[in-house]
Amino acid sequence: MHNHHQLHAQSQDSHHEHAHGHSHNHGHGQGHHHQPSSSEGNRKGLTIALIITASIMLLEFFGGIATNSLALLSDSGHMLSDTASLLLSLIAISFAIRPASSNKTFGYLRFEILAALFNGVTLFVVAIFILWEAYHRFLQPPVVASGSMMLIAAVGLLANLASAWSLMRKGDVKNNLNLRSAFLHIISDALGSIGAIIAGLFMLLFSWYIADPIISVIVSLLILKSAWGVIKHTVHILMEGTPASMNRDDVRKALEGIEGVIDVHDLHIWTITSGLDSLSCHLLIEDDQDNQSILQQAIRQLEEQFHIQHSTIQIETSRIHHQLLKI
Repeated sequence: MHNHHQLHAQSQDSHHEHAHGHSHNHGHGQGHHHQPSSSEGNRKGLTIALIITASIMLLEFFGGIATNSLALLSDSGHMLSDTASLLLSLIAISFAIRPASSNKTFGYLRFEILAALFNGVTLFVVAIFILWEAYHRFLQPPVVASGSMMLIAAVGLLANLASAWSLMRKGDVKNNLNLRSAFLHIISDALGSIGAIIAGLFMLLFSWYIADPIISVIVSLLILKSAWGVIKHTVHILMEGTPASMNRDDVRKALEGIEGVIDVHDLHIWTITSGLDSLSCHLLIEDDQDNQSILQQAIRQLEEQFHIQHSTIQIETSRIHHQLLKI
């Protein structure tokens, strides 16, 4: 392990290899060119979902007041956080495509991860609030206008499904963490609407008004599970954790398997934003080896085997010495 601050004090040779590794590895640049097109689809999907969600939020809020239904009111509260999170996700996409600057060399790509974290936290807060309200309703279940409640919840469900379909069709829900967190908001909304319909059915048929808080609790627990997954993932990225789909030891073995490589050290793999993983490392090679050939093999191996297009590789021989790094 070696100290980054010591690298600049190394020989011209080492500096040349480091820079050369960077210039050869412009797969990262190509990744940036793909960004706007996928961002455009994500933006369209989010805009449609935002308009639908905001409209249904207002319907469920006033419907919940009129029918005295916690299930509807909690769902409208959830939709309020959804509207905010969809708006934030939309803003995050606009920020993410802004170019890098001299004081933000990675640009604003991380803003999407921050938006996803915020979305996860708001999901968590809304779920806790619903559980608190449900607790009070368990003690004294109020009478609910179940017929009207079911009708409003059904409209909400159809709207949620339309929003979810819009995001799935136009956006990258699978690989973009920001979009996935927004999508989870909408899916948990759909669960809330389904819960309200089921609760309304019980109340309509059996006058079983405790069904309202019971269903609200079940939906809240499902929301908490989704929220925890998003929070855990975003915090891992912000802590520069190794991408979940990658094994650091496998990457090390692959690089050490290149002929002429003696040792791989100072190996770091992290995620900048969804779909953009980065790597930096030092390769200690045999003195008589062609360093440029080894560098090219390493770049190709990382791209083909691990889909890492943004890598910085420093080639070293026995002549290079630097102190141990703290990380």
